[in-house]
This record gives sequence, structure tokens and C-alpha cells, in this order.
Amino acid sequence: MDRPVQCSNIVTDATSTTAVVLAAMEKTADPRLKGILNAVVRHAHAFLNEVKLTDDEFERGLDFIRRVGLTCTDSHNEMVLLADVLGLSTLVKVLNNAAHEERTGGALLGPFYRAGSPRYEQGHAIVQGTTLGPPLFVSGHVLDTNRQPIRNARVEVWQASPVGLYENQDPQQPEMNLRGHFFTDAQGAVKFRSVRPAGYPVPTQGPVGDLLRLQKRHPYRPAHLHFVVVAQGYATLISQIFADDAEYLDSDVVFGVTRDLVGEFERHEAGTGPHPQTQEPYYTLECVFVLGEGVSTYPTPPIK
Repeated sequence: MDRPVQCSNIVTDATSTTAVVLAAMEKTADPRLKGILNAVVRHAHAFLNEVKLTDDEFERGLDFIRRVGLTCTDSHNEMVLLADVLGLSTLVKVLNNAAHEERTGGALLGPFYRAGSPRYEQGHAIVQGTTLGPPLFVSGHVLDTNRQPIRNARVEVWQASPVGLYENQDPQQPEMNLRGHFFTDAQGAVKFRSVRPAGYPVPTQGPVGDLLRLQKRHPYRPAHLHFVVVAQGYATLISQIFADDAEYLDSDVVFGVTRDLVGEFERHEAGTGPHPQTQEPYYTLECVFVLGEGVSTYPTPPIK
């Protein structure tokens, strides 16, 4: 005599699919993981029910994700780039910052962060070799939420060159050019010299570039500096500061610009201002980083 078929995990129609999949994941032990995966399934299934992908469209979508993965190398992370241009990275940052208005807002780590930047003393230049461009003098302070200085905070900075390339993109730049880290003094102060960065296009040679072209979107980011600030007993801050006169400030391809991250790049004529010894026009930038209490961590580099 034939045994009855157990139908609890058999899909009968489109409306039954979501419940069947959720039931299959019911034994997931970690409650946070279970909640996240359940939400992924519910929203992904709702998306498919809404747009009703054809078989061909579904296969093309899977192939796009496959190509994104294959485009990743030791020096380029296409997956991070995809999350950036779809606004996913920025939304995560905004959601996590919403409950912490008293501290400096976070920003994207970006696909060009590298570990192992050189340590420099206060006031030193992060420029290695010959990098032509308007000089930039940066001074800042790292404070707690009571506006008290944080001593010995590690302030890491990296940026694109005046031609809009990070050193790992440009064979003409020395290793670790325009990258470095400093430690704040007793007043929580940090200062260094650089050159003014330029805006630049995100890499467009891969599938993310194809996506931007299909959407008729430009690939440019406005000029900015990246920072990671780490101090014992405080939550690590990943942030950016954008030039207030930068092109594409109101149309950043990765949606990374928020009002509180726009800094004043003040221009001075040669022989004037706070650095009169400078023999050409230059810029100054003052910045303040406010850290909230928490556990300090170091970001995972998307590239080597």
C-alpha cells in the first residue's frame, strides 16, 4: 500500500512558495540570523510577485550577480561598488547614525581603503614622491560627546590625487601615496599636509558600469577625504569630508554626501593666511570628529 505523500514542504502555487521556504528555515538557531534571512525571503519574494520576472530576465539577473563576483580582485571590490551605487551602503550608515545625533555622522568606507598605511608625525605630509596639485593643510580635533579632547586617537586618512586616482589605481604614484595615519595630542588635535583631491569616476569597466550606463547616470564622486578615527573606549568612526565647492556635490553617484560631511576648503593666496611660507595658492580645511562611547574596531579592507 502506497504511503501518503507529505506535502508540508511542497509548493502548490505562487502564493504558497514563501510560506514553504520560511518553514524550511524555521530551525535556524541564531535569532538575529533567522530574522534577517526571513526578511530577505519575504521581501525578495514580494519583489518577484510585484515585477513578475520572466525566466530570461531572472537568468540575466543571476548572470549579472555572477559577473559582479568575477570582477572582484585583490585590488578592486565590485560588490562594494554595487552596494554603493544602489544606495545600500549609505542607507545602512544613515540608519545606524540616526540614533546618535550627538556624534559625527558616518560615511562609506569605500572600495579603496587599504590597511597598513604609514604612520606620520603631526604636521607631516602624506604626499610621497612628486604629486603636483594645490597644497592642502588639514587641522582637526577628536572630541567625545561632552566636547572634551580625546588623546592618542588614531586618525587615518586616504584620498584621491589631484587627477582623481587613488594610488593603487595609478602606476605613476608611489606605494601608499596620499595615505597615512596620525595620533592626536593631549588637546585631541591632529594636523597634516596634503594636496587638494579631485573628484573622480567610480570604476566603470565592470558590470556596475554597465548598470550605470543603462540608467543613464554619471559615474562621478565629488572631491573628498576619507577618515577612520579609532580610540580606546569609543565607537570607531568611518567618515568623509567633501569639498564645499566640488563638482557633483549634489549628484554623488554613491549618494554619500550629507550636509554635515561638507567641509570648507578655504583658498589662500601665496604668502598669506595661516601658512604664509607657502609659495603658491593653497587651501586649508578644519574639521572636528566627535566620537561616541563604544567598542573600537578596525574596518575590514575591501582590497589588499
